[in-house]
Amino acid sequence: MGIKGKMAACLALVLLCGMMPLSVHATEETRKQIEEEERRKRETEEQLGETEENLKGLNEQHDSLQGALNTLNTELTQVSNNLNELEEQIAQKEDEIQDLEEKIALVEEDLAEAIALKDAQYATMKRQIQFAYERSSNLYLELFFSSGSLSDFLNKNEYIEQLSAYQKKVLDEYKAAQAAMEQKQEELSMAKAEQEKNHEELSDYRVQVVAEQGRVSGLVSQTSSSLHATADQISEAEAAALAYEQQIKEQEENLSALRAKLAEEIRMAELAAQSSWRDISEVSFAEGDRYLLANLIYCEAGAEPYNGQVAVGSVVINRVLSSVYPDTVTGVIYQSGQFSPVASGRLALALGEGRATAACYQAADEVMGGTTNVGNCVYFRTPIDGINPKYRIGGHIFY
Repeated sequence: MGIKGKMAACLALVLLCGMMPLSVHATEETRKQIEEEERRKRETEEQLGETEENLKGLNEQHDSLQGALNTLNTELTQVSNNLNELEEQIAQKEDEIQDLEEKIALVEEDLAEAIALKDAQYATMKRQIQFAYERSSNLYLELFFSSGSLSDFLNKNEYIEQLSAYQKKVLDEYKAAQAAMEQKQEELSMAKAEQEKNHEELSDYRVQVVAEQGRVSGLVSQTSSSLHATADQISEAEAAALAYEQQIKEQEENLSALRAKLAEEIRMAELAAQSSWRDISEVSFAEGDRYLLANLIYCEAGAEPYNGQVAVGSVVINRVLSSVYPDTVTGVIYQSGQFSPVASGRLALALGEGRATAACYQAADEVMGGTTNVGNCVYFRTPIDGINPKYRIGGHIFY
């Protein structure tokens, strides 16, 4: 065929490719990466939502605790005022007790004097009674017969009257001393009773002081601890939210990069469909291409039926034939981000252990000989919604 004939054939092939229906989609690896990254982003957004909800609850709890603490602080102010009043009452009561102690001491001294006076008056009265008892029957006769005259007798009778008056005075003084002593005893008893009451009131005041001090302090301590704990939880939740936001930002950047990659792959797919294609006879296979291709087929379609293994091998050879992709089997298979077994290390393991089966070698031989059962498809993957494949073979779709 001459040069013009070859140009006409190429032009016809280009026009034919342009008229063929085309499904433009990314490679399986890119689709998987996008789906996985979108799933992770959704999970992170859910975690962020849960964290923000938790943070909202913690802030509400913090506000509630802060309000409770403010109320308690107000109560503490009242407690402080109560304590001041109690301290004043205690000081006043202590002064009253001190004054009463001094009064009791004076009353006890007065009582002692009253008892002494009463005892003295009692002794005097006792002597007077004894004297009167012993001499009262003969006293008037003695005075009568011993008087020299009536005038003398009357004078002695006045003495008797004075003596009687004195005796009466002694008795009255004794009664007065007895009454004074009893009054002092009553005063002392009342003073001691009042003092006992003062001590009881003082004790009550001190109990009230302890009660006032403990009434709110425990709640304040507990509320403060809860407030600090909640503040720590809020800090942790805010840090977690910031981390999730940063993670979402990174995931969005990853998705942007993957979508950019997807757009590039779409462009490459369109370009491949419209590009020139070599004939299989124009390809020079290197030593080891058969081994490499058979092991890739094993990794991608080892569990597929034989025609599925041929189809995967056909995609590789179609890329070798397309001017858009590398022109060697090695270049196509190891092109960055194209075949997942390369990135995961499964291909390297298969190559190291020679895992390719006889069927995989047979499929490699067929496609390297020019056989294709998927036309000029340059992509394959597991089925996914939204893709209208040209071929569906085994567990893969081809486009």
